[in-house]
Amino acid sequence: MNKKITELEPSTSRKRARDEDFEPESEDVDNSRSLSLEENLTFSDTLMALQMMRAQFPRIEKSLQRDRLLRIFKLNSGQDDHAIMFIEDYINQIERVVRRMEEKKQKYLIVFEWFKLHVLQSKLATSIGHQELWSLLSLGGKVKEEHISQLITAGLLIRQLIDPNMYWFSIPNIGSVLKGLSQGRKELLSFLNRRKYKEMMLVSLEKKRLQFSPMDMRFHLRDLIGSGHLKTFQTPTGLVVRITKD
Repeated sequence: MNKKITELEPSTSRKRARDEDFEPESEDVDNSRSLSLEENLTFSDTLMALQMMRAQFPRIEKSLQRDRLLRIFKLNSGQDDHAIMFIEDYINQIERVVRRMEEKKQKYLIVFEWFKLHVLQSKLATSIGHQELWSLLSLGGKVKEEHISQLITAGLLIRQLIDPNMYWFSIPNIGSVLKGLSQGRKELLSFLNRRKYKEMMLVSLEKKRLQFSPMDMRFHLRDLIGSGHLKTFQTPTGLVVRITKD
């Protein structure tokens, strides 16, 4: 599975964590560290499952997209980065945004129903043109520019820089998650880079806890293995994780 999540620059005001600063993962990890959106973006729990998905993902992806069970999002990072989310979880994110807007007495909220019923059900691609978006929303009612502005404000659409008449479909409130992912990636890679052979036993590494990411170590291991930055290999004492590229 070669889909990646975008990398953002971590804060330069923090000192680089040393090996001893990596804290062991305790048995009673506070579940409040994980946001609902982060939970929706996690993968399965084993490397075996990852290996199976890497072999079967093209077929699984097409099937789940065709059945309207998941969506793939192109992240606005300047790289070939994507996020994958089940449509049910995506709808839940939209409904949370709508509830917050209702509390603020905002207008044009009917557009979110049009978006769910007519746009998401019809358009599976990661982007959509302004005219097509307008046409699909019109199946629900009379469209105004204010309706589309609400979708942008809610974080469901991002206008493309190279073509302002095109939009990326987006996940609301994903910015903080991407920041955690980026910081976790860099912290884990920095930790392994400081080791003599840039490697560590998987069982030991999984017990470490990252300081600058709300996601656990296993999440970042799967992320970096999937993107090709890390690899695993078998030894007589167990699996070892090694950096493949900086």
